[in-house]
Amino acid sequence: MPDFDWSTFSVAINIKSTPDKLYKAWSTRTGMEDWFLRLSEFNRADGSILEPNEEIKSSDTYKWLWHGWPDETVEKGKIIEANGVDLIKFSFGNAGVCTVTIKPYKDEYIVQLKQEDIPDTEEGRQNWHVGCKTGWTFYLANMKSVLEGGIDLRNKDMSMPELLNK
Repeated sequence: MPDFDWSTFSVAINIKSTPDKLYKAWSTRTGMEDWFLRLSEFNRADGSILEPNEEIKSSDTYKWLWHGWPDETVEKGKIIEANGVDLIKFSFGNAGVCTVTIKPYKDEYIVQLKQEDIPDTEEGRQNWHVGCKTGWTFYLANMKSVLEGGIDLRNKDMSMPELLNK
């Protein structure tokens, strides 16, 4: 596939919610832990930890841990932009930069995640283009499930083998 761009991808999902709830799902510890992570710790530039419902700002940093993975599987990064309404942009380790947008569509909202600056290497193609796209697809579906129906699709049992929802 000589014309395929391995450095970027985009995934999106429609969600019946409010823009405020959708933004808080991405911008607060409580929101992120409801549908995505087992730990979402955000820090200000001075090192202080944000309260569970306190919204992130540009230049904050984060530490993320996932259900089903040991504490050694940690992601640390920086919030590049957070406009308080409908856009959040963050570094995602060696996997590039992610931008989340929230846009109205009829009586719903489209939540889109675009991951860019993925290294065009064998590791980048397998782990970050294919792997991250698969992961984000699942987590966006889980976000929709949690916000629309209250059902969390994540597996939280670390003793289970590799699963789609781990």
